[in-house]
Amino acid sequence: MLGGVRCFLAIAAAALAGCSSASAPKQPEPDATAQPWYGDAVRQLESMNGKARELLARHKSDEAARVITAAEAWANRVIGVPHPTLAAMEAASELDEMYGRMLLENRNYGWARMMFQKNLARWRTWQPRTGETLEHLKTAEQEIAECDRRMTE
Repeated sequence: MLGGVRCFLAIAAAALAGCSSASAPKQPEPDATAQPWYGDAVRQLESMNGKARELLARHKSDEAARVITAAEAWANRVIGVPHPTLAAMEAASELDEMYGRMLLENRNYGWARMMFQKNLARWRTWQPRTGETLEHLKTAEQEIAECDRRMTE
């Protein structure tokens, strides 16, 4: 008799567990690019790019390198979201391009090539393709070719 009760209780528990309400459906993540912080972060990155560009034009590469290094965290933040904006991708691309050119000038060809390859990968996969994004892709390909040419000199 006791065995029958235990069996009944086990079956009842299993049935009730199967009937328990399902967990609430997951809410979709909010679009990070629509959040106020995102636009601010893109503008910050663009500003830092401008400062680095200005420092490079004035031949202050050590100061520019410090700005570029600090800007990398901003670039990672704005392109690390599921669907970054074109403005964010362009700002991150510009940063990597400046860094790559600095490395190229210092004869660090392998490291420069790696920076340019990041841009190549970005623009190869970017959708939708436009004349502007294809131009970014072409620039990355040319910069890689320049690295390759210099490595064989």
